[in-house]
Amino acid sequence: MTDHKGKLSPLLKQATGITAAKGEGAYIIDPEGRRYLDFTSGIGVTSTGHCHPKVVAAAQKQVATMIHAQATTVMNPRLPELAEKLGELTPDPLNAFFFSNSGTEVAEGAVRLVRQATGRPNVIVFHGGFHGRTMGSLSMTTSSVALRAGVSPMMGGVVVAPFPHAFYYGWSLDEATDFCLRELDRIFVTYSAPKETAAMLIEPVQGEGGYVPANARFLKGLRERCDKHGIMLVFDEVQAGFGRSGKFWAHEHFGVTPDAIMIAKGLASGFPISALAASEETMSKGWPGSQGGTYGGNAVAAAAAIATIDVIREEGLVENADRMGKRLWDNLHALKKDYPEMADVRGKGLMVGVEMRRGDCPDGERAGKILKECENRGLLMLRCGPYQEIVRWLPPLIVTQNQIDEATGIFEEALKATA
Repeated sequence: MTDHKGKLSPLLKQATGITAAKGEGAYIIDPEGRRYLDFTSGIGVTSTGHCHPKVVAAAQKQVATMIHAQATTVMNPRLPELAEKLGELTPDPLNAFFFSNSGTEVAEGAVRLVRQATGRPNVIVFHGGFHGRTMGSLSMTTSSVALRAGVSPMMGGVVVAPFPHAFYYGWSLDEATDFCLRELDRIFVTYSAPKETAAMLIEPVQGEGGYVPANARFLKGLRERCDKHGIMLVFDEVQAGFGRSGKFWAHEHFGVTPDAIMIAKGLASGFPISALAASEETMSKGWPGSQGGTYGGNAVAAAAAIATIDVIREEGLVENADRMGKRLWDNLHALKKDYPEMADVRGKGLMVGVEMRRGDCPDGERAGKILKECENRGLLMLRCGPYQEIVRWLPPLIVTQNQIDEATGIFEEALKATA
């Protein structure tokens, strides 16, 4: 007889065995009161930590006033206020914003916009990129075959170009960059003519693909080609943006300005809201009715986002991410000298990946064992990469030096325990 008691889908898998009864700053607390240092940040979402008092107060005030003011029906006053604040942070001339709920919806919105604005069908993405799980965004995602398996065929018009992952290729950064730019030029004469290419869409620092930063020469090469051929350059800053990299936007590390930015995750400290930023002129080239959604730009989430921006500014959290990122970098590189299985340490700011290898082979099994040992010692982290071989460091932007040192100490204990 069928059990009619409601259950979660068996396809929903947890990375840890923890039930989070409460969140407090950089900590998750389980029902028994045990505290865990949370270096997952809800996959980079809780930028100001769990339940920051100013974010909580803003959300509570908004809940008591208006919960849902559907954005294409009535104007929610929080949205223009949020747009104004974001406009102070985005590079010129990106001053117009479409608000949605998640990174994947913003990716879908970006594809619609670039195709309509240019009248061209194709989008070039880069190997190892992650842009979401809905069908359009999934068609642009190549970080892991597991995400795409069983749901083909994918959306057409997507062309995948190589990303300058020098460690993977076993080349110098210059060699990897030269190769990738040559291959991009080859795509223009073999696969997608420039006049049929609407946009290049790229993460300045790859997330799920393995925490691999791009580099200035490569991104400048993309900008030059986009300018030459009238192609739009879109930066996916969903995970790397909003202070995570030690600068407000990850692309600031490379001196290249895009035509559009995808924003989500750290925008509202845990409330579901995302944004696509572009110039008003570019937005105006989209077709009427092409941007919308029932819940997009929810009033409570928008209020939380406004408060999040205020906290990041008032508490100097971008600067803290830079300082604590350097501390994390130094600690991990010191460990790398004694643990050769830490084959590579890479990233920017508080977005750092440690690639585990056994000889020349990616070692996802070891990475998984390390995370379980860390969990047993009170530290929560995640994995990424095509073989789940990357231990990723993703603490909230409020993290302290003592917490960085405690976490790297636990990580070393886990290394020893899994040797």
